[in-house]
Amino acid sequence: MQTQVLPGRVRAGYALGSLVTGAFGTVPGLLLLPYLTDTLGVAAGIAGLLVLAPKAWDVLINPVAGRISDRTRTSMGARRPFLLFGGLALAVLFAGIFAAPFERNAAYAAVMFLLAATAFAFYQVPYVAMPAEMTDDYAERTRLMSWRVAILAVAILVSGALSPMVTKQFGGGIPGHRAMGVFVAVLILVGTFGSFFGTRSAPVGKVLPSEPSFAAQLRVVRANRPFRLLLICWIVQAAGIATMLAGVSYFATQILESPDTGATLLFACFVGPALLVMPLWTRVGRRVGKLRAYVYASVLFAAAAAALALAPFLPAAVVYVLTGLVGSGYAGQQVFGLAMLPDCIAFDAQRTGRRQAGVFTGLWTAGETFGLALGPGVFAVLLAIFGYVSSSSGEAAAQSGTAKIGVLIGFTLVPALVVASALIGLRGYDLDERRLTEGVS
Repeated sequence: MQTQVLPGRVRAGYALGSLVTGAFGTVPGLLLLPYLTDTLGVAAGIAGLLVLAPKAWDVLINPVAGRISDRTRTSMGARRPFLLFGGLALAVLFAGIFAAPFERNAAYAAVMFLLAATAFAFYQVPYVAMPAEMTDDYAERTRLMSWRVAILAVAILVSGALSPMVTKQFGGGIPGHRAMGVFVAVLILVGTFGSFFGTRSAPVGKVLPSEPSFAAQLRVVRANRPFRLLLICWIVQAAGIATMLAGVSYFATQILESPDTGATLLFACFVGPALLVMPLWTRVGRRVGKLRAYVYASVLFAAAAAALALAPFLPAAVVYVLTGLVGSGYAGQQVFGLAMLPDCIAFDAQRTGRRQAGVFTGLWTAGETFGLALGPGVFAVLLAIFGYVSSSSGEAAAQSGTAKIGVLIGFTLVPALVVASALIGLRGYDLDERRLTEGVS
């Protein structure tokens, strides 16, 4: 494997894949639950199950995608063919989620979401596996992830902020959501072609033999303690982040009383500062190490999210500043969590001499997807408990004070508590540059 600094064109090409992962990771969590409750008239509890069930399927399919990509041999490498075909399928299926061609569109949307999640697995798992095979340089992985997370922030901003605007521009309701689905599908296509062609000159790493069976691969994963600890923390934090994401539209409408522009402004404040602080997080990581920087970023996210519980009593400007701090913490979490993952994979290769990055990233993305699916489910349960009233008019119904409290808690205190508590799982993580350089001990 090559240890030199990767060319800028390779970093940029790889980073463009975040348009795919960012769009699919953001928009369903942001708009699918409100689409079901406020456009299709589905009860909040049932809508939560419809959002959760298809993504829970990824817990099974992602490791399978990883195992298949580990065993793939082509002239384009093991991973890149999946970027092309998985991304193309995902673009078509995503547009289909919101197409609403039948009278009973709730079940249709759930089925299309399941198919899209399957296509996404065959894109995301090989994509996340690539950094461990592109470079074995400890610092270069952080630089590569900084590029990726910068594009991820742009993807979240463009897809998350503009999707609600596109929906409203085309009349809201079913027509507006159809237009939004096509808009996001185009973003996915841009990311698909960018990552596929942009990584054509990327190093593919040494091809090592994989474990002979899936059960044997899972045993190796269980034996990799740093990976287990990081994975548990990542899954729990994904659930907390997704809970907050699911509440953006509700928070903007019910708490900020800004249904037209509130969600867009929240996303702009969330993502804008994240782009600015990326170089700062890189310097923090060099100074204190990836693990400590990851903890700092998580604490910043949790503290700012908890402070947002005071939103009903704060000026709007302060609310948006706090949202910017949440986004800054999120950026750091993504940079260091994703930079620590290939370290864990490299540690395993040193320890076993076998090539199985796809199995690790399959379990990683399965856990992440499940966490992201849990978030809307948690928020939907809170809505049901606090008496949120669904609507089939395309506009949110008038809500009681109790329902608004549920929205506020779900958007602020619950995500803060979940993200902070996840750090407990990192106790005992000891994989640093010295240990990787010196080899397994």
